[in-house]
Parts: sequence; C-alpha cells; structure tokens
Amino acid sequence: MQPAKIAPRIAPRDRLIVALDVPSVAAAEAMIDRLGDSVTFYKIGYQLGYAGGLTLAKQLAGRGKKVFVDLKLHDIGNTVARGVESVASLGATFLTVHAYPQTMKAAVEARAGSGLKILAVTVLTSYDDNDLHAAGYRLNVSDLVEARARQAQALGVDGLVSSPEEAAALRKIVGDQMNLVTPGIRPAGSATGDQKRIMTPGRAIAAGADYLVVGRPVMEAADPKAAAEAIHTEIAEALA
Repeated sequence: MQPAKIAPRIAPRDRLIVALDVPSVAAAEAMIDRLGDSVTFYKIGYQLGYAGGLTLAKQLAGRGKKVFVDLKLHDIGNTVARGVESVASLGATFLTVHAYPQTMKAAVEARAGSGLKILAVTVLTSYDDNDLHAAGYRLNVSDLVEARARQAQALGVDGLVSSPEEAAALRKIVGDQMNLVTPGIRPAGSATGDQKRIMTPGRAIAAGADYLVVGRPVMEAADPKAAAEAIHTEIAEALA
C-alpha cells in the first residue's frame, strides 16, 4: 500500500497546529476568536473531544480551517475502522492511531476514498528510555521509533507523530513520502512542562518536521496571537 498523495509544498502558515487543550467548546471558540487568521490548523484531543469537540471539528472544517483529531485510536481492527470512518465524515485533515500494525492497517483501509490522513504515533514525547523499560519494552526510544516508522511506511500510513528529536532520523527513513508531525515544541524560554524530548520551532523545521503541534506556549501566552505569529516567523526563517 502507498500513502495518500502528499502535497509537494506546505504553506508556511499551515505548518503550525495549535492544540485546543481546553475543557469546553465555549473556551475553544473564545481562543479561536482571539487567534483569528493567525492560525489555520487546530488540534482537538481527548479533553475537548469528549466535551463536544468533534462537533466543533466539523464546524471548523466547514469554515475552511484544518483539523487534527488526536484520539490515538488503538483497538481491534473493526472498531478502529469504524472510528476512522466517523472521523473522516467530519472533514478532518489528520487522525492519530497508535503505531501497532493491526491498528495501522485497519485505519489505512478505512480512510480510503476520503481526504483524511492517518498519522501513526510512534512513542509519546513524554516518554524516555526509562519509561519504555518500565512499560516492558526492551528497545530504547530511538530504536522503537525507527521500527514503528518502517512498519507504518510499509502499511501505507500517511504520516508519523514523534518528538522533534527523531525528525532528522525519520526523514532519512521515509524520505518525502510521509508527513512528520512533531509535538514537544517549545519556543526559547518556554517552560518544558511534562515534555521530555523537546525542540524549538526553528530547529524542528530544520530537522525535517513538516508540522509543529504547539499547545501551552500559545494557549497560555498573555497574547496568544502574538505568540502564534512569533512561531510563524521562526518557521519562515528556518525554511529560508
């Protein structure tokens, strides 16, 4: 299987994905209004997704915004497939699944014929080698990310989610055939929070990331729009 065709060029302003990690649709709408045209791409994860966020996802897509539904699906194949079909009907651009072969295969088959792209989550950015070993894995982070990336590519997955630290290595493995989406982005001077494998926006783009997922550095900024614009500037400088 081959991944869905990826546009050869991504508009610089589309490379920033702002994570709407808020408890309600009302709070999300308020932030979207504050950000205005500075943000074209939003991520909806567990917190907002389970509080009406999937309806918001459909509304945002109808307004011309791009939406990343970050639910990290992982279940038996049939259940994953039905979930993918439902998300595809929202008009979302991206959907995450965990990078287990059966899960990825079911998701790729279910998204056929839609505009939805499947992203495989390799290893969460809050994990380091010690966390993997505590969970029973023998591989370290870099080796597990590489193994899952190769499986995802072979199964026709459209992109990968990994920390920016792995972006350069993954780009060598997958070439330009898969999107690389990196959370764990922290502008210089930002608090790291619960992330362990992080990088600044400019360094992540230079390392090969296509899209940067940014939550708290924008959402908790005194001026969220200015924070988003500053990241756009850093992205543009890295691309240049």
